[in-house]
Amino acid sequence: MLPPAFSYWAALLLSVTQVSAVTPTITAVGSKFFTSDGDQFYIKGIAYQLVPTDPLVDTDQCKRDAKQMQDLGANAIRVYHVDPAGDHQGCMAAFADAGIYLFVDLDDFPTQILPDSPAWNQSQLVAFSTIMDEFQQYDNTALFFVGNEVLTTAEVSNAAPYVKAAVRDMKAYRDSKKYRKIPIGYSAADVPGLRPMLQNYLSCGDNDAERAEFYSLNVYEWCGDSSYDGSGYSELQKNATGYNIPIFVSETGCRISKPRLFSDQAAILGPKMADTWSGTIIYEWIQEENDYGLVSYGPKVDPMVSTAALDGFPRSGTPMTVSPDYGNLKSQWATLSPTGVKLLDYSASASISPPACPTSTAGGWIVNGNAALPSVGQTLDSAATASGATPTSTGSASQPSTSPTGGGTTAGGKEVTGMCLGLLGVLLGFVVWL
Repeated sequence: MLPPAFSYWAALLLSVTQVSAVTPTITAVGSKFFTSDGDQFYIKGIAYQLVPTDPLVDTDQCKRDAKQMQDLGANAIRVYHVDPAGDHQGCMAAFADAGIYLFVDLDDFPTQILPDSPAWNQSQLVAFSTIMDEFQQYDNTALFFVGNEVLTTAEVSNAAPYVKAAVRDMKAYRDSKKYRKIPIGYSAADVPGLRPMLQNYLSCGDNDAERAEFYSLNVYEWCGDSSYDGSGYSELQKNATGYNIPIFVSETGCRISKPRLFSDQAAILGPKMADTWSGTIIYEWIQEENDYGLVSYGPKVDPMVSTAALDGFPRSGTPMTVSPDYGNLKSQWATLSPTGVKLLDYSASASISPPACPTSTAGGWIVNGNAALPSVGQTLDSAATASGATPTSTGSASQPSTSPTGGGTTAGGKEVTGMCLGLLGVLLGFVVWL
């Protein structure tokens, strides 16, 4: 047995060591993300949804994937669906040890805000809060999304107040619980008819309690060997210049032209956009029917034979890189390491005025940006939309994003369609067998 005094100092030394090893947390200041060490944070992320329910409960798989992501150069994952009742300690520790942060969606299929019949009610609030309760405890939880691609046309822009109300109430809940100020915001479909009204709407207004703390876009415009101007990225940069909160690409990786070159990374993380944009998340980690994967866990099999492969693609095992996409992305990221600005140097000039709230216009954006937001369970007041407006997409020189995650009415704004179809096939086969 150790002497009491020795035990005390050993315990103290252990606690100091543990504190020094704590993952720096992420916060939003002005239009940028910073670590608690005072460094600007740029996202090099991967969409990570191995299974429809929750990929963060299989510790061994997370360890294998985290190691491979280190090789790739990733520092973040985006997870669309989680089970708040699951045990996430092992996976969160594995990713933290690899220097990888979690970007997690608070909604799920039953709780998402729908574009055609939008609502923000008590059941949704409770469900969102439960996920926040679970993941706020981890230092490498970077931020929370309240929705993904809820609005896909100007015609459904009257859903925007419900998204903003969700931001407002989740910020209030976070602060009432005295949680760390993990940024809360939204992941949007890149729709020309919503630019830049939606991004401005979510960050406008005099009431800071109602404003989003970041905005992000799912962008699939840069295909093959495109260019900054030809892809429409120059328009994205134009709309984001002077924006008052962090903005980043929450999905990218067009596969219309194969192989994927990921040459857009040099624009997002390079001198053209890095002063404004905070990085990018690549769609996606696992190879499945949609053919966006960077790794696979083995050859495709008959889903009727292996229930572990919902759509025929194995969901666990040793990650094997998909060539040449994996190597192309790794090579791009290896040359891109923006340092940005130190928090101490930035804070003095971090006061950026919110944009003007967009006004409703017949034939376009239909939300009166200055109208009161709906409270929990409340239906949108008619004053919030243009009277008698029949909106149509206004478009622009660049084309709409061809996002694999789709809108809220089909796949729930999440790319698990292939997995769900595979599971349906298994269930139908079982019924036939019976």
